[in-house]
Amino acid sequence: MSEVSRTDSGFVVEASALARAFGITETQVREEMRTGLISSRSEIGKGEDEGRWRMTFYRADRAFRLVVNAEGAVLSRGRFPVTPQPRSGRRD
Repeated sequence: MSEVSRTDSGFVVEASALARAFGITETQVREEMRTGLISSRSEIGKGEDEGRWRMTFYRADRAFRLVVNAEGAVLSRGRFPVTPQPRSGRRD
């Protein structure tokens, strides 16, 4: 399977790609996705970016971004620092 694949409901990014980007194990990726320590955002291109999708994954103070085409082929990738956002959830 390639790094990104397209399904009927969207795109699937392999845990191994996120593990490499964040310098952690695939097991950590799955656990941190499950617990919300890794979050993601996807955006559909419009105008000159039509036919492209941007997926950004956030972990602590780092982000990993992939831009893909309709088939899921990676057009670009990047890593960059971000200001950590507070985790959403209930406060007691």
